[in-house]
Amino acid sequence: MALSVRSSLLGLLFGIALAACDNTQSVNDKFAKTVTLYNVQPELSPETIMQRAHEAAGGETWRRPISLAMDGYAVFYRNGNSVKHERHRMWRVYDAAKADAHKVDGKVRIRSEKEGQAVIDLSFDGRTTYTSEGARPQSESDKRWSSNFGFGVIRHALDEGYRLERLPDDLIDNKPAFMVRVIDATGGQTQFGIAQSDYKILKVGFVTPRGWHERIYSNFYSNADENWVQPGRVRLYYNGVKANEVIWTSYKINEPLADCLFVLPETESCLQ
Repeated sequence: MALSVRSSLLGLLFGIALAACDNTQSVNDKFAKTVTLYNVQPELSPETIMQRAHEAAGGETWRRPISLAMDGYAVFYRNGNSVKHERHRMWRVYDAAKADAHKVDGKVRIRSEKEGQAVIDLSFDGRTTYTSEGARPQSESDKRWSSNFGFGVIRHALDEGYRLERLPDDLIDNKPAFMVRVIDATGGQTQFGIAQSDYKILKVGFVTPRGWHERIYSNFYSNADENWVQPGRVRLYYNGVKANEVIWTSYKINEPLADCLFVLPETESCLQ
């Protein structure tokens, strides 16, 4: 009887030991397949990575666009609640040069509507910032725009007066990415995450009056017969907390945009 009990206990202990070994092996196998974050292709300069990112985004058309109009919807997050704006639009006229990454330039208008009413209506006509109430003081405008402007500097990253630095590689939405810091002509810094697989631009990050701001880009697509690559989803974060996300369902590039579109309140119907 004692021998039988002893044998049973030995068998149980042996089984536990085997299971532990199997589990350790399973864990080891799992981590053996984990993507390591040692910098890959260290011979790639940040300039080469940036050149490839420009080409992947649409080449010279993307690097030096004239205008861009985007249409879609957005979700905003406040105090634990999420609110959908059924229509969210942005119009942009670009300057050919850019010295300061986070200073508004060219022309821009952002209009976000809920239940048919504009919740956000903000524009810049090249000189003056407007809301639906009219022109705003410059000091207020500079602070507002510097919390939003920053992505466009990547189009000028290879211009004279700019410097690039390669940062540690990272994962963005579980995609291995090169990280590149762009230092503009004023010394301002902006970080970009660029996919190692296809050089799509996955992320931007920079300091703003609201704190550290990041945007993550995904769901890329292109119009027929165009090489412009448009992110269909943009998620926006301040200090690590998601503030809103935008779903861009359509875009148009290099179409004429009327000057009156960028002056508020509208004295004539300029919305397209």
